Amino acid sequence: MKLYNSVGPNPQVVRMFAAERGIDLPTEDIDLMGGENRQAEFLKRNPSGQSPCLELDDGSHLAEITAICEYLDEVSPGDSLIGSTPEQRAETRMWTRRVDLNICEPMANGFRFSEGLPIFKDRIVTVPEAAEGLKRIAQDRLTWLDGQLDGKTYLCGDRLTLADVLLYCFLAFGAAVGQPLNEDNRNVKAWFDRMAARPSAQA
Repeated sequence: MKLYNSVGPNPQVVRMFAAERGIDLPTEDIDLMGGENRQAEFLKRNPSGQSPCLELDDGSHLAEITAICEYLDEVSPGDSLIGSTPEQRAETRMWTRRVDLNICEPMANGFRFSEGLPIFKDRIVTVPEAAEGLKRIAQDRLTWLDGQLDGKTYLCGDRLTLADVLLYCFLAFGAAVGQPLNEDNRNVKAWFDRMAARPSAQA
């Protein structure tokens, strides 16, 4: 296998997930800033033109970070970060979807439509007038999440899962692009600090 890697939170999710699972994943960097992901050679691997993309041993390709992480989880020995029972897997997928749709997506688009506009305006449809509202949505959902984390170590209680990895990578990204963590959300802040202390956070 080989991971086509780049800057940004999405590839970091896969790298951190692989590190947590003890998977040695070879990488090949693509020049996201230079638009290599929009060139014909990369589009043959991933027609959506997004990073990352996982090349499998048979030469086929997988895109979308949740699909890549679930695949890695299934084909690798060791403790699952998705879950070992139907109930655990459903809980993980529930929290992963909540995090992705309610926090990661508005946070990322808030960046693309404002600070990141010079990079993205000629690559995707951008809606600059929506940027501040999207950022507010992400922060509102983080405040909701703060209550949900009360008394928990991770999003699924005592289990570290894909949902935690996804959220951590995007909150770290947000802090770097003008959407810092509101430290009044003390449960989220304590959770973030626990995640940041894990060796995989450096992947």
